[in-house]
Amino acid sequence: MILLRLKNAFYIFICALLCLSSCQKTGKKKFWNKEDNTKETIAIPANFTPDSIRQLTRQLDSVFKYFNKKRGFNGAVLVTKYDQVIYKGAFGMADFYKRDSNTVETAFQLASVSKQFTAVAIMMLQEEGELSYDDSVQRFFPEFPYHGITVRQLLTHQSGLSNYTYFADKLWPNRQQNLTNKDVIDLMVAHQPKPYFKPNTRFDYSNTGYSLLASIVEKVAKQPFSEFLRERIFEPLDMKRTFTYSPDVATLTGKIATGHTRFRQKRTSDYLDTVLGDKGIYSTVEDLLKWDQALYTQKLVSRETLKEAFTGMRINKKQNDEDYGFGWRIKPLPNGDTAVYHGGLWHGFSTYFLRNPKEHSALIVLSNLPNGSLSYLEEIRKVLYPAPPQAAGSAPVASRR
Repeated sequence: MILLRLKNAFYIFICALLCLSSCQKTGKKKFWNKEDNTKETIAIPANFTPDSIRQLTRQLDSVFKYFNKKRGFNGAVLVTKYDQVIYKGAFGMADFYKRDSNTVETAFQLASVSKQFTAVAIMMLQEEGELSYDDSVQRFFPEFPYHGITVRQLLTHQSGLSNYTYFADKLWPNRQQNLTNKDVIDLMVAHQPKPYFKPNTRFDYSNTGYSLLASIVEKVAKQPFSEFLRERIFEPLDMKRTFTYSPDVATLTGKIATGHTRFRQKRTSDYLDTVLGDKGIYSTVEDLLKWDQALYTQKLVSRETLKEAFTGMRINKKQNDEDYGFGWRIKPLPNGDTAVYHGGLWHGFSTYFLRNPKEHSALIVLSNLPNGSLSYLEEIRKVLYPAPPQAAGSAPVASRR
């Protein structure tokens, strides 16, 4: 029996050596050590007490009920502070025609809030040695007609590429046929729509860039982008109600919000919905909380990698202008902290996801009625992150917009 165990142990040891040797020969790095995913610790201030939490919860409830009644807010909300959920709620209808109410378990199209997932997918592959931020697009698509564009410039919206949602309207022959990420590249190769500017000269928000990033993920990972997200992000984080758009989304079970116009008319999908990377993820406020909390660990990428993603990289930035990292906008808050956030607007959905990493807080707002009600979120930010009281006799602080 002892001899048999020794033989088994020796066999396992030899297999491990062969596996390691194989990995070294291919030049591929191991996946990030998922065991080292401990959460960052944070000091909770003494004034964050049960009484202060109840007061803030009542205040938020009052504000969002007012938004719903007076400004037509329709959607779901979740707010955290120091990793604690202090408020969540749902308002209005997931589908006005069916009179189906929104809940905190309703999945909404995230629109451009989807971009942060695309960025993390790229960061995961970069950590694994599968790509570099300085790789050119031609490394993955040799026929791509625009030279001098790197993965980093796609991430930070400095590629200068024209918007596919505009040039596809002119170049896509059949609007009844769904456009894919590959089709976007093929249109650019065939027709070479004129870029807006030379790469790495200025910032211009680019949906085309993020659709290309999704295509790069597919090329490197050798699997559809939607499968990569599901297998490498959604399932490991237990985001059970998060998925990517597909033409049969209407047949899915469970609570899924329908996009509406400002007049509460149902928005129908069109040929652009099937392009992923810049949009296309559906999720709930509760699943986005899981995503938020995972970004305080190393389950997906290292803290050093995330630090770079949260670092502003805009060129020719004006004073007090917002910055942009990898899939995140960066802005100062009234209390002096720096927030990373993103908003989105697509086919009847309006979304907003803000994180304050310094105090582990988040503001998640998902809406399926883009009637301008999210324009009042500055009031919520002032409630959550109030400016410090001004010292007596001091000069007024300049407004930071």
